[in-house]
Amino acid sequence: MVSIKICGLCSVEHALVATEAGADLLGCVFAPSRRQITLAVARQISEAVRAASTLLAHQPQLVGVFVNETPERMREMVHACDFDAIQLSGDEPPLFAEALADIPLIKAIRFDGSEAEAGWLALEQPHVRLLVDAHVPGSYGGAGVTADWQRATELAQHRPILLAGGLNPSNVAAAIHAVRPWGVDVSSGVETQGTKDTAKIRAFLAAARAAL
Repeated sequence: MVSIKICGLCSVEHALVATEAGADLLGCVFAPSRRQITLAVARQISEAVRAASTLLAHQPQLVGVFVNETPERMREMVHACDFDAIQLSGDEPPLFAEALADIPLIKAIRFDGSEAEAGWLALEQPHVRLLVDAHVPGSYGGAGVTADWQRATELAQHRPILLAGGLNPSNVAAAIHAVRPWGVDVSSGVETQGTKDTAKIRAFLAAARAAL
């Protein structure tokens, strides 16, 4: 079954909508961006999702999204918010996998040809999963640009991947059938004028589930 991650959540309301609609992972951005949230908001989201999950049949994993942060600081923030995993969306070196060996990691790659990315592609550790995003110079995600599905498909044949980049309710089913990823990730594709859209969140989850 394909896992579904709704990323860039900035409010309790939208986090609960995603939870109730069956999202498997919820991403909150701590890196500087228009989707960045504070520790206080992250705690509110975490507490609300944990409380709601006790009434539901499943509990989504909470993922803290960082860009070029230190392992120590990421660990502190994730523990403070009771999050389950860390997403590395910057230029982090592969040695971070060892520094954070006790925490599930998601590492974003963009097929940018960098030495660090080559290291992550060569690294195979059970607590690390790769997220394939679009290569947009100057952007660390959420740009709404479609990723390279062909290269993602090739990678997915060897390793479980999350597919991100330009997904939305209209194309997620096609992406799942084409790439066969472990999971799909969406942020801007469920937004209207830069804000999460309740109807689009539900539509994305329904479309992804129907594609299975």
